[in-house]
Amino acid sequence: MKVRVLAVLSVLSVLIVIFSSSAILTSASRELTQELQINRAASLNRLAQVAFDAATDGGDTTQLQTEMDRYSELYGEGVLIRLQSGILRSGGLSEDRPDVRDALARAKLNLNDTTLAPLQPFGTGSEVISRSFGSASQVLGEAILEVSLDAARQKLRERWLLVGLAAFALAAVLLLGAARVTGWVLRPVHRLNAAVTELEATGRTGSLPEAGPPELRELSRSFTRMARTVSDSIDSQRQLIADTSHQLRNPVGALRLRIDLLQLELKTAREQKAAAGVLAELERVEEILDGVLRLAAAEHRAFEDSARGPLGTPSHGPTAIIDPYPILQEEAERAGLAAHRNGSSIQLEGPPDPAVHIACNAAELAQMVGELVTNALKYAAGARITVAVRARPDAVAVEISDDGPGLSADELQAATNRFWRSPQHRGIRGNGLGMTIVDKLAGANGGRLQLSEASPHGLIARIEFPRAIAQGEAAQPGETAQPGEEGPA
Repeated sequence: MKVRVLAVLSVLSVLIVIFSSSAILTSASRELTQELQINRAASLNRLAQVAFDAATDGGDTTQLQTEMDRYSELYGEGVLIRLQSGILRSGGLSEDRPDVRDALARAKLNLNDTTLAPLQPFGTGSEVISRSFGSASQVLGEAILEVSLDAARQKLRERWLLVGLAAFALAAVLLLGAARVTGWVLRPVHRLNAAVTELEATGRTGSLPEAGPPELRELSRSFTRMARTVSDSIDSQRQLIADTSHQLRNPVGALRLRIDLLQLELKTAREQKAAAGVLAELERVEEILDGVLRLAAAEHRAFEDSARGPLGTPSHGPTAIIDPYPILQEEAERAGLAAHRNGSSIQLEGPPDPAVHIACNAAELAQMVGELVTNALKYAAGARITVAVRARPDAVAVEISDDGPGLSADELQAATNRFWRSPQHRGIRGNGLGMTIVDKLAGANGGRLQLSEASPHGLIARIEFPRAIAQGEAAQPGETAQPGEEGPA
């Protein structure tokens, strides 16, 4: 948008400069032409008067010839005067020139022509002006004066140069002014657009600075108030969900206790079976409540990380530079017993050499890995589960893969939605919040969750983080330290 607005203002500025320069140059040409015309017309009138005196005083043309020669020597311009007794010439002007013949013919008809064409800066040649002289009833002769335009053209070229330099400077000032005005007007618009994008992505945004025209300042104030209201509303909803889930745990716990006591009083197998069904549903409710609480905590962490002070200044959560491999090792060992029970196997690949590091909260990384391993055990029973750390020059990926049934391409797109569950897993107990929690926590720690199909079948869950440099560790080729990290000591 800035380029388009600046292009329009630039075209207008250039047009203004062109029209202004054209007007100034036309005026300069007209001024120099008029000045030269007045000067040469006065000289022609004086020579015509001397010629008239010579024609009426017995035909002595000595003084007239002297005046003509002096004028030609002084100005370098030719003079031709035709009397009834003959033609006088000076400065090499000849009646054989077509323009001189035309001028003599007009003057003979008592038609004076002392008008010069407007000067042009580039060109050659001269012009002639003419007039007749005589009495009221008789034309006694004609005077022709050659007008050299070279000096006037040189003056006009000098003025063109000055006007051109001034026009260039004016155009530069106008373009600079257009750029400043465009930036002044559009900068708040760009800030507003960035704030809208941030509000859409994170549910909150910083206060917009009040800058630009009054209308945009008022718009910034209005948007800041609206964004604050939206953020407060989202926070209130999230807090309500967390509080509600937390408060429900007490009555659910009491209900579970009553069911346990009730089971002690039941005698028949049918009654025990009915109580077991009630207990299973209650456990499902407890699992959903636990999942909602974990999701609320993960979303709070994600939004806390995306919170900003001044617009564009990130505020990071409590992260540290850690080696992810020991955490994967611990989670793999913890899940070993559960894997043995459902016939699965967990294989932990060896650590990268040299060790790699990421900027992440260690407890949250353990939670993410635990969720992914639990998902693999639950939905890929009997599968081979691989846990690994993959290193690249600029990134580190924590990868949990299995050779189970996997998900289709459409299901992979929906897997991180709240409460989403694959139709093929409807018979397996779960709440559909595990992938959502991992996705939120990954984003809160500067990473991202990627789901893809394994070959020939299965699922690959990859959490990718920017590669960090621990204190005392030399950077590898192609690596850049993350903001706020320490390089080699």
